[in-house]
Amino acid sequence: MWRLPGARAALRGVRTAAGRRCRAEAAAGAMERAVVRCVPSEPKLSLSFALADGSHKNMQRDQSEPLGRALSRIATNALKGPAKKSRKSRPNAGGGAACAGPEPVVKLYYREEAVAEDVLNVDAWQDGAVLQIGDVKYKVERNPPAFTELQLPRYIMAGFPVCPKLSLEFGDSAGSLFRWYKEAAPGAPEPEGGGPSSLSPSSSSTWTETGVEERVYTPSNADIGLRLKLHCTPGNGQRFGPSRELESVCPVEAGPGTCTFDHRHLYTKKVTDDALIRTVSYNILADTYAQTEFSRTVLYPYCAPYALELDYRQNLIQKELTGYNADLICLQEVDRAVFSDSLVPALEAFGLEGVFRIKQHEGLATFYRKSKFTLLSQHDISFQEALESDPLHKELLEKLVSYPMAKEKVLQRSSVLQVSVLQSTKDSSKKICVANTHLYWHPKGGYIRLIQMAVALTHIRHVSCDLYPGIPVIFCGDFNSTPSTGMYHFVVTGNIAENHEDWASNGEEEKCNMSLTHLFKLKSACGEPAYTNYVGGFHGCLDYIFIDLHALDVEQVIPLPSHEEVTTHQALPSVSHPSDHIALVCDLKWK
Repeated sequence: MWRLPGARAALRGVRTAAGRRCRAEAAAGAMERAVVRCVPSEPKLSLSFALADGSHKNMQRDQSEPLGRALSRIATNALKGPAKKSRKSRPNAGGGAACAGPEPVVKLYYREEAVAEDVLNVDAWQDGAVLQIGDVKYKVERNPPAFTELQLPRYIMAGFPVCPKLSLEFGDSAGSLFRWYKEAAPGAPEPEGGGPSSLSPSSSSTWTETGVEERVYTPSNADIGLRLKLHCTPGNGQRFGPSRELESVCPVEAGPGTCTFDHRHLYTKKVTDDALIRTVSYNILADTYAQTEFSRTVLYPYCAPYALELDYRQNLIQKELTGYNADLICLQEVDRAVFSDSLVPALEAFGLEGVFRIKQHEGLATFYRKSKFTLLSQHDISFQEALESDPLHKELLEKLVSYPMAKEKVLQRSSVLQVSVLQSTKDSSKKICVANTHLYWHPKGGYIRLIQMAVALTHIRHVSCDLYPGIPVIFCGDFNSTPSTGMYHFVVTGNIAENHEDWASNGEEEKCNMSLTHLFKLKSACGEPAYTNYVGGFHGCLDYIFIDLHALDVEQVIPLPSHEEVTTHQALPSVSHPSDHIALVCDLKWK
């Protein structure tokens, strides 16, 4: 692991040198590649190589097949394509078609000795072997690093980081090489005398190097109207696999100007030191809710339709989250595809790793900074399932049985709790329990939220006291409860009386009077803002970062956007803010 000053620059130098070496080998006419993918759990292996006529061959053969049969198939394949067709159609001296000629000699060598044809494919195709097809030799690369998925976002804006979605096998993004290009001028000819531009074989565009050799590229205003291209070579720190290129579908577009979070980023320019934990809690507005006719016409009629589209909002969400340089990020209303296709690649590129818990159509995501924390264990629950089946909640369930209408409503809810136990990478004695939830939303569901919170706190106490005795708790979420509600009172005081008005939040029929207590000492790290949710018909504080007062202090709270910023476009979401909620951000420190 790099620990010396200038390590990032040194690593960049290694990557640059490796990239130059790759290009130099290609230019010098190094031996062609034959890439073999052979995984023990799969019955077939795949073989990929390019023929002299430029065509590319991809074959799948049984791992248990004798090598001789595979070589014979390769010989037949080598005759297929443009070369064979031209020979067939060319007349000979007698007026007939020319003979295609004999199949080329195909052999596999290992350490300069021919591999016997009765050796099974799984054993024959070793790394470093040489495949000979006629006069052409191929160096066999068995299971080199390779991209299984590589994709650029459809919508790209100036000033917003472009984070390609990628998946690798036999490699990792940290060991891979990236090089970004932009269109010099659409359709322009290649400059005379060479230079930094190159003509892409896949288009008529001329490309200019941007100078960026990192996974993430942030386009500038000078890039507006131009498409981007990414050349990437998968690696694992020791060797590299076949390179691939991607071109953006659309050109870079102008951004929305100043966003609600731009001023907040002035407070979070750097990652905090080891004594602090920068924590973010944010309901990012699920696409499954933003894209309904009800949302467009009733909930958010003031929001420009394009600003509700996922491709647009993802740009804002990625820029906002990466700009906080957080150590912990707890997100609510996360679509599964948004987690895997957008958040993971974007936040991974900035040093964070994440876990996801689905609810129904969307769920919860918790990300942590890999340089500071490792994930020890996960203890997620569904409130409904835990209440019905976990002995921890037996007493609460017995109280609820006396109120059948309320019990039925509580057990119909799909809300979940995500609990992750993290350990400090610098001090293994420091562990922390990070909880994340999104409680039931309905305005009349106060008593349901009280029950859900009681289940949550009992479960979190089990994790932080029984499984990992004495570890501190950070509890984030959208609790759908203002500071005047019973749920908030219960959390910060440790008890709720059986006659509290919230037990009858949905009328006498569903009323369920009971007293509840918990033993935590919790407080809202960001206090009680005027609002964390601001839509056309409502604004109020619904989101909190609750912390364990015995173990954690608040170092600083990152100021929320000003009221003027929030209401510039009437309400949220807007062209400059991707959600109807506002992120809570604070720096916590160990006591």
